[in-house]
Amino acid sequence: MNKIIKCNDLNITTYIEDTDFQGFVYHANYLKFFERARSDFLSQNKISQKALRKNNLAFVVKKVNMNFISAAELGYDLIVKSSVEKKSNARMIFSQKIINSSNKNFVEATIDVCLINLITKKPQKFPDDLLLIFE
Repeated sequence: MNKIIKCNDLNITTYIEDTDFQGFVYHANYLKFFERARSDFLSQNKISQKALRKNNLAFVVKKVNMNFISAAELGYDLIVKSSVEKKSNARMIFSQKIINSSNKNFVEATIDVCLINLITKKPQKFPDDLLLIFE
């Protein structure tokens, strides 16, 4: 069984720019919240996306499965909870959810992320620093 790593939580307050005309968080913005948490995981583990791009490498989303449970609203304080599992040397799966401090669940997602070579568009082995995190 592959090691599952719990990522640090990401706290987010919803602003007017995050909502639709009804005052609910617009569905696509949950993807942005999840992306921020994944980017934080990489940064906290000293994986520089900027450095990867200089080497023509980038993380891309391969697959998203989201379940919308309840609508968050303007002014809500939310917590993005994440864990990650390595599926191969070029693919990892994030299990993510957005809750509030009372543990009310708003959205759950499973997001497959791969590392690719930007020139060939082919999967590329993770940097050794990232592989070491999963050992």
